Order: sequence, then structure tokens, then C-alpha cells
Amino acid sequence: MIKQFHHKDFLPIKKLCVKKAKSDTTISLIIPTLNEVTTVGEIVAATRNELVTGAPLLDEIIVMDGGSDDGTVARAREAGAAVYNAREPGGKEIPPGKGTALWKALHIARGDIIVCIDADIKQFDIRFVYGLIAPLLYDPSLSFIKAFYKRPIVVDDIILHNFGGRVTEILVRPLLCAFYPELAHFFQPLSGEYSFRREVAAAIPFFSGYGLEIGLLLDVYKRHGIAAFAQVDMDIRCHRNRSVNDLGKMAFAILQVFLKRLQEDRKALFPHAWHTHMQSLGLNGWHGEDILQEELPPVFSQKGEKQ
Repeated sequence: MIKQFHHKDFLPIKKLCVKKAKSDTTISLIIPTLNEVTTVGEIVAATRNELVTGAPLLDEIIVMDGGSDDGTVARAREAGAAVYNAREPGGKEIPPGKGTALWKALHIARGDIIVCIDADIKQFDIRFVYGLIAPLLYDPSLSFIKAFYKRPIVVDDIILHNFGGRVTEILVRPLLCAFYPELAHFFQPLSGEYSFRREVAAAIPFFSGYGLEIGLLLDVYKRHGIAAFAQVDMDIRCHRNRSVNDLGKMAFAILQVFLKRLQEDRKALFPHAWHTHMQSLGLNGWHGEDILQEELPPVFSQKGEKQ
């Protein structure tokens, strides 16, 4: 089974700071953004005030923006983050996406421990950061930590409890149960809040889009086994809910990554390449879109770091 903790297990924070100082560990927080002006300022400001100025747990806060046009970049800078543009040229052209943003941020981040959180968390609390750092500080056998939580969704001003994670329960968990049953015990295998040791992250590829999280999970599992994982209960997480059409595109991206890894792991054979064009039915009829998941090379191969 996967090791499991609660974020309150690691309080008070000053004990984490002492542990960090004694181990001479550096820690980076990475926040990928795309039009998150309503939430990113609160996230950065609270994290900086409580985990940089108030307690020396974080060494840097990096916002990697994917091309926002709503004031996200200015708000993040005002709150105290170092902000970079994921679309700036850097070698060959690569598809935009969350995975691309994190991959580029990993080239910049200095931390021995890397923490990643999404920028759409409402009513943010710093438990989403220190709760992911602590297991890696206390247990050297762990390499990858995932957050889990209750995920209510709001429909017509009505709160539906435990209805979040629709792609997980309809697509991802059934696939994990069928092909990687040990990983099916993750409560939220697609959660956007996780942490890993730098040397682990730098040695594996990143998928450019929505396939990022499932790719990381499968690749760390293949290299390090189930004993390298832990998950931390963060109680509840409220965020912007996506439409069914958006979730369909996300599911298609995740499916592509899953099929690729199934074939590489010789768990399935696909004689022909699968299609990457997504057809969605909306209010105005059919809409087609190419959903591309480029596999970006490990960072160590780009920067000369040791595997």
C-alpha cells in the first residue's frame, strides 16, 4: 500500500524549518498559470508571507505562465513571485501546456525538493505546500508525494460533495485497476499538487499537456516502485470546475499517454498509431481539435545533470 499522512501530522512548521536547515536542503515552489488572476495573488502572497518571510521553509516561488492575458502575470509579481514566460523561445518549438510550463520551470528552479501546485485553488491554505514538503524531509526513502482531498463541485449554486475527480473515476482509475493496480490506491492520481526530489524529476520525461500527471506517476513507478510514493490528506480543495467538453479533451490527452506507456511496458500492442484529433459536440455543433502530447526529454539530458 501507499504510505499515507495528514497535513496536520507535520505541524508546527518551525519543526520542518529546523529539519530543513539541518539537512541543508533547498526547496522550490513552482506554480504554472494560465489566466488565473482571481486566485494566483492570494496563493503567492500567503505562501510568501508564511513560508518565506514568516518561516524559512521555501527558498523560491516560481510562477511559469503559459501566456495569460487577464493580469495574472502582474498579480503574481505584485505578490512576490519570480515570474517567467513558458512561451519564450528556447530551442525547438514545443506545444504549450501545463507539462511544458513545469518542464521549463524545472530548468530554472534551484531546489533539491520541487513542489508543484495549481493556481486555481480557492480559499488557499499553506497546507498544500508544507504538507507536500514534509514527507520528503523526514523520509529519505520517499521520492514522490501526491496530495488528496475531498473535491466538491458547484452546479447552479448547489454544492455537490464528492463529485469532483470525474476524469479520475470514469477513465483513470479503471485503467489503473486493469494495468497498474498498485497505483489505483491513489485517491487523486491526477491531482495538480505534488512534490518530488529534484534528481527524480530531472531523470524522467514530461508530457507537454494534460497527460503530464499520469505520465509522471507511471514513470516514477517504473523507475522507483510503489515504495517511493506517499500521499497526504489536505482535507478539502475548492477550485474552478471545468465543462464536460474540457474534461473530454483532458481525458483524450491522458488516454494517449496511457496507451503509449502500455505499449512500451508490453502490456498492450497497438499495430497502428492512434489518432490525435478530438471531436467534441457543443451547443453550436461539432468542434474538432488536435490534442497533442509531446514527450519532453529529461531535464538532466538538457542541462548536463547526473541521472
